[in-house]
Amino acid sequence: MLFKKKKIERRVSLEKKVLDSILSYCQMRHPNEGILILKGKSKQGNIMIDGLVIPPFNYSGPTFAGFPHSFLPFDMSYVGTVHSHSSGSAEPSVTDLHNFFGLVSIIVQSPYGDNDVFAWDSSGNPVPVSIV
Repeated sequence: MLFKKKKIERRVSLEKKVLDSILSYCQMRHPNEGILILKGKSKQGNIMIDGLVIPPFNYSGPTFAGFPHSFLPFDMSYVGTVHSHSSGSAEPSVTDLHNFFGLVSIIVQSPYGDNDVFAWDSSGNPVPVSIV
């Protein structure tokens, strides 16, 4: 192998006010799933999330949530998505992995508390989350 690609270990830093907004949105959308776009910056594997966007024309039901990507305005600060699982499981489904958007996917499981937030990479591997 001529070129070795250094594997970057990702970490998510989530601002407390953003976490509170995510949890409120998930509770408001229950029993349907809710979906939001994460805004922030990524530097050397640390993904700092400092904002949210409600995607235009989003749709959801008890077991799904999504949005058409073609209607998103171009914005370099999008780092991923967050959506809820009203079933109570935070494991990403095959559909979640196939529709991965950005660098990280955060899943919030019911009952939507501070300890019900989990982050995943595009391969379905867990990513550590810290609240700042």
